[in-house]
Amino acid sequence: MKDIFERETSVWQRLKHCGKPVVLYGMGDGADKVLAAFERCGIRPAGVMASDAFVRGQSFHGFTVKKESDLERELGDFAVALCFASQLPEVMETIKAVAARRELLVPGVPVFGDRLFDEEFINTCREEIQAAYELLADDLSRRVYRGVLRFYHTGDLAVLDSITTEKEEAFRELLRLGDNEVYVDLGAYNGDTIDEFLRETKGKYRKIIALEPNAKNFSKLRAHCGGMERTELWQLGAWSETATLLFNNKSGRSSAVADRGVETRVTAVDALLCGISATYVKADVEGADAETLLGMRRTLAQSRPKLNFAAYHRFEDIFRLPLLIRQLNPDYRVYLRHHPYIPAWDTNLYCI
Repeated sequence: MKDIFERETSVWQRLKHCGKPVVLYGMGDGADKVLAAFERCGIRPAGVMASDAFVRGQSFHGFTVKKESDLERELGDFAVALCFASQLPEVMETIKAVAARRELLVPGVPVFGDRLFDEEFINTCREEIQAAYELLADDLSRRVYRGVLRFYHTGDLAVLDSITTEKEEAFRELLRLGDNEVYVDLGAYNGDTIDEFLRETKGKYRKIIALEPNAKNFSKLRAHCGGMERTELWQLGAWSETATLLFNNKSGRSSAVADRGVETRVTAVDALLCGISATYVKADVEGADAETLLGMRRTLAQSRPKLNFAAYHRFEDIFRLPLLIRQLNPDYRVYLRHHPYIPAWDTNLYCI
């Protein structure tokens, strides 16, 4: 791990000194963050592109959004900074096709927060990065860990292919769910991860407890799962304690704690379970992962449920979450997997 960041040039230096115009690929929150990072790093974008089907003459931060072919006629050869995420196979293939034609890099901006993966971040967190690496329980986890960090550092899309495994491998080889699980789903969205759980257990379980803070998502969850036996659905967010916080109330899975937004109730898992022994906890809680773990310290210590925790919402999650989990229960074996997604989203900790 010592030389993982010294061998290669950072994505910020590669974009700044590539000798070609740099074009943003995509719009929205991701592109907003990349533009802000470009300003900090002294990188001037030359344009904004989208896939041909999405180009309708839109304007984004003063740039007219154009097709790749139109920008090529205007600029000649140019580098591409990817500014959006997808797990859809057809979209990922489109991104890879662009990368095959020209230099495509993925700037290291976080899903939540504004802390860049840059030299300052690396130097500040170097000891924690090494400590978490030493906790990992198998060679694949260590390879994924090195690969994700290398991807964050270099923005090289090709790195992801070498560390990607299907989610079924984690369920089959690590979680090994049985037919008597007490499943706690934190960030249940519309019930899709409950469906995933039921596929793995062939529809058998002892109890399901699901939390979803967003009102629209919760309505979908209730419509999809409300009639299921031995199932509790709660319109709540997961946190370190019972409280009322502001959520941005964005659609999809992006509803998260924010400075402004809708008042939303949150709770600690320990308080919600009231002594129930959970056997499996899945958490995709949009940046509140550390707080969620602190709110289930008793559950981790006493029940030691199998854990499936997202480890990509903030760059530091990949090392601070395993360190926190082992602090709360030193008996956990910690594994890391990256599933098909561009960029390195759906990178998850599996703790047994």
